[in-house]
Amino acid sequence: MRMLCASTLIGEFFVIGFAGLVAMKSDDLTTSTVWTVCGIGMVLSVLLCGMIGRPGGTQLGWVLQIALVASGFFVPMMFVLGLVFGGLWWASVHYGRKIDEAKARWAAAEESAEAPAGG
Repeated sequence: MRMLCASTLIGEFFVIGFAGLVAMKSDDLTTSTVWTVCGIGMVLSVLLCGMIGRPGGTQLGWVLQIALVASGFFVPMMFVLGLVFGGLWWASVHYGRKIDEAKARWAAAEESAEAPAGG
């Protein structure tokens, strides 16, 4: 799960950066506001890559997804990109857990096959 989620988060890092470039063209936002918010989002996406396996890491990822969709109020295309990355996040978590479970079953089967019979 960690690899899939981290890949999604790194993709979001770049999307947040590009959204910041688009948001700079808005007359309603100052450059410092745009880059403060985008910088926090970008740093959070990288830090979350290391927190995926820890308690609350996946939930913080969902908070980032909601923030990404909400950024569509400033950059309308982010509604679409936020939903796309929200779907990717769901798939990363859902299928990542299935992959982790399959790996655990496979490792348990390997271990039981290697154990000496009749100890």
